[in-house]
Amino acid sequence: MIAVKSLRGELMKSAMAFLAGWLTACCCVTSTGWAQSKPSAWAPSPDMVNAVYPEVEALYLDLHRNPELSLHETQTAAKLGERAKALGYEVTTRVGGTGIVAVMKNGPGPTVLFRTDMDALPVEEKTGLAYASHVVTRNDSGVMVPVMQACGHDIHMSSWFGTAKLMAANRDKWHGTLIMIGQPAEEVVSGAAAMIKDGLLTRFPRPDYALAVHDEPIPAGQVGFTPGYTMAAVDSVEITIYGRGGHGAQPQNAIDPIVIGAQTVLALQTIVSREMNPLDSAVVTVGSFQGGTKNNIIPDEVKLLLTVRSYKQEVRKHLLASIERIAKGEAMAGGAVREPLVTVTPGTNAAFNNLELNKRVVGILRGALGQDNVVELPPKMVSEDFSEFGGAGIPSVMFYVGAQEPAKFAAAQKSGTILPGLHSSGWAPDYEPALKTAIRAETAVLGDLLQGTK
Repeated sequence: MIAVKSLRGELMKSAMAFLAGWLTACCCVTSTGWAQSKPSAWAPSPDMVNAVYPEVEALYLDLHRNPELSLHETQTAAKLGERAKALGYEVTTRVGGTGIVAVMKNGPGPTVLFRTDMDALPVEEKTGLAYASHVVTRNDSGVMVPVMQACGHDIHMSSWFGTAKLMAANRDKWHGTLIMIGQPAEEVVSGAAAMIKDGLLTRFPRPDYALAVHDEPIPAGQVGFTPGYTMAAVDSVEITIYGRGGHGAQPQNAIDPIVIGAQTVLALQTIVSREMNPLDSAVVTVGSFQGGTKNNIIPDEVKLLLTVRSYKQEVRKHLLASIERIAKGEAMAGGAVREPLVTVTPGTNAAFNNLELNKRVVGILRGALGQDNVVELPPKMVSEDFSEFGGAGIPSVMFYVGAQEPAKFAAAQKSGTILPGLHSSGWAPDYEPALKTAIRAETAVLGDLLQGTK
């Protein structure tokens, strides 16, 4: 009897151990099958990242000092292309203008595209940093403007290079095809479409997944994610209102387009507040009202310049139709000499993070960086033409790399102070931890996706 009881006890222990292991394995899987917090298949150690960091930092400082405007990223593209070629990538230049495509084929497996943007902004840098940009150049309108990496694309490019270097040095750890692209003209939301039109998805292996990162004013060392819609669609609208000029002291002899324009600006505000479902995100902003030359002259015409933001296509169409309807209605009510001219310049679609791929990416990031360093961020109404890859049918995800000095961030949160952010003349990333975190995150995700056969 004693022997039988002992045997039963051992069997029970074995069964319980098996059940515990099975439950542990199951708890790490979501309903879609992606691991939520597992270590990636391959991710670089901190020592590996530290080893490539000096070159990454040197590139960062160079790119920060020498920014180039959208569609003029000639030297920037050359710096990235030359480095990728030296690492063993097959590099093609001038794709969609100044874009570069660097391909590394490493046996059978998935094809993953990883994008960095390259352009800078016409902003005068006021950070006071020793490596600040002092570049002044002529823009496409012939006007001399200062130039600054005010959106952190230098962080994107430098970590892109570090990741490309680590992936090339560890080809025994992954299988498939890695496509590293340098995209021009993100700031004018035209570069991604230009590269696609120039054969990015046909001249080169078509990606199974597309990835990108963006720096974010959250603490350096953290990575952020947003499921689903993460950035908005954008359209630019120009409204020209036609009146009849005259003396400001004799308005009865004129038709004042400034008054019609003012009424139009106010009426446009009712589109979002009274025509849209409150649960649907939408923005209609009049950013410029141009008209007149002198206080006592009623001009012949005025121009309104608008930016329009939305997520859903049906909302986007409604906004644009309502803008035209209101502009024409106000012009008629004001007795304008003719219908206003309403010109819409499409920007880019809303950026949508593929839900299934996003879950997988978040699981990889948590495994590589730790649960507390991976945070969910709300969607934003700013825009990004990385959305073009999702629009082309490629499962796509953009995640965010913290670039704010943690102590300053914590102090600002406590005091309610607003720190300089993206597109600000004072944007100064805490670049060393931001770059190292970006490289670890990027290589972890790529190392996991580039496993096995597709």
